[in-house]
Amino acid sequence: MESVLIEKEAMKLPLVERALLVDRLLQTLDAERDLSIEAWTEVTEKRLEKFRSGKMEAFDGQAVIESLRKKLR
Repeated sequence: MESVLIEKEAMKLPLVERALLVDRLLQTLDAERDLSIEAWTEVTEKRLEKFRSGKMEAFDGQAVIESLRKKLR
């Protein structure tokens, strides 16, 4: 409900101020996305390290998909 009030107040702002507000809000979304990318990069780097050291087995992606499709039929 609070977001509805914020939106109503934001809509009262002049065009330039609304544009600046939108830009600031979008920047926060980019920051969250960047954190997500960093987290997934860390996960993939760890998995690659395990694979290269022989601690993790790799499977053919297409074969896995076909196997799952057969199980779901």
